Amino acid sequence: MTAADPPERIEAEHLSHYPERPTAAGRLAVRLSYPAVILLGVGIYAVAGSLGMAAVTASYVAVLVGAGLVTLHEIALPCRTEWRPQGADVRADVAFMVAVQVVLPLLLSLAATAAFAGWLREGDLTLGGLWPHSWPVALQAALMMAVADFFRYWLHRAFHGSAFMWRWHAVHHSPHRLYWLNVGRFHPGEKAVQFCVDALPFVLVGVGSEVLAVYFVFYALNGFYQHSNCDVRLGWLNYLISGPELHRWHHSELPAESDHNFGNNLIIWDVLFGTRYLPADAAVGRLGLLNRDYPAGFLAQMRTPLIRGLDKRAAGTATPL
Repeated sequence: MTAADPPERIEAEHLSHYPERPTAAGRLAVRLSYPAVILLGVGIYAVAGSLGMAAVTASYVAVLVGAGLVTLHEIALPCRTEWRPQGADVRADVAFMVAVQVVLPLLLSLAATAAFAGWLREGDLTLGGLWPHSWPVALQAALMMAVADFFRYWLHRAFHGSAFMWRWHAVHHSPHRLYWLNVGRFHPGEKAVQFCVDALPFVLVGVGSEVLAVYFVFYALNGFYQHSNCDVRLGWLNYLISGPELHRWHHSELPAESDHNFGNNLIIWDVLFGTRYLPADAAVGRLGLLNRDYPAGFLAQMRTPLIRGLDKRAAGTATPL
């Protein structure tokens, strides 16, 4: 699609309907799979914890089971057959998942502990009083989700609103197809900023490991579904959860559509601030950036934010910082 395309062509492309499932089982699956996998993941974590498994280990077991189920859903009931990944996509997204979503947060957590634990102890500065530690774990996790999403919402809007910040966020918007593994495609620079907003504050107020684990299970499984190629229909949950039906519009090639649905886990802040976008009886068109030749490899995308305008121009025409 180019800037010369007439508006009526753009509109027509975006009015294609999602496929209808001919069987009762298929129709039921697209409506129940998301809540079922989320509840199963939390249930697996709870059972594993009750059997004495460490919170971190139990949460990873739940997330891995959920990832397997989302993969099966993508294979059996895909939203778009053309979104099925190619080998190069998978290799790059595995690298992002390991380096940016597993290794980097671990290093940032260790750095935060080293930087702040001693300072808080020596200065007798206890921030734990800012958090309702006596609440049930489920309520604490819900509160953490709402507060973290508030800050992530405004950070996300800033990454879209600032030309400099967008160059780092463009890495996440670069895929031309959605499937669950590319949820991890973030530049490490942006991931570090996210950590300061949605993780570090909760470390400083001493949120318990059980609460962090429950939050992580939902955060991961919702993220898998959010970026997945699963055919789902969430109904009224689309006014609460930032799920795949909403998030696909956020990955539209057209800024008028992608500058919506900024919620990370929840869509409530988009509803409140007027940025929720889910057209009725319509499907998103092309995904990705205006520059269809934007580099897609892991190592290449470590450098792309340093090239001004690369996301908007033909390959090779952008100028370095």
